[in-house]
Amino acid sequence: MTQGYCVKCKAKQEMKDAKAVTLKNGRKATKGECPKCGTKMFRIGG
Repeated sequence: MTQGYCVKCKAKQEMKDAKAVTLKNGRKATKGECPKCGTKMFRIGG
């Protein structure tokens, strides 16, 4: 699982439903949801 920072919880969380995406400039990133509050999370990096 991938970790990301949840702005709402103000803590690092394991992303729920994490999906790998590619940004317009070609960099890899990960999108997911916070398991506690359901806020969208985003992390740049492969």
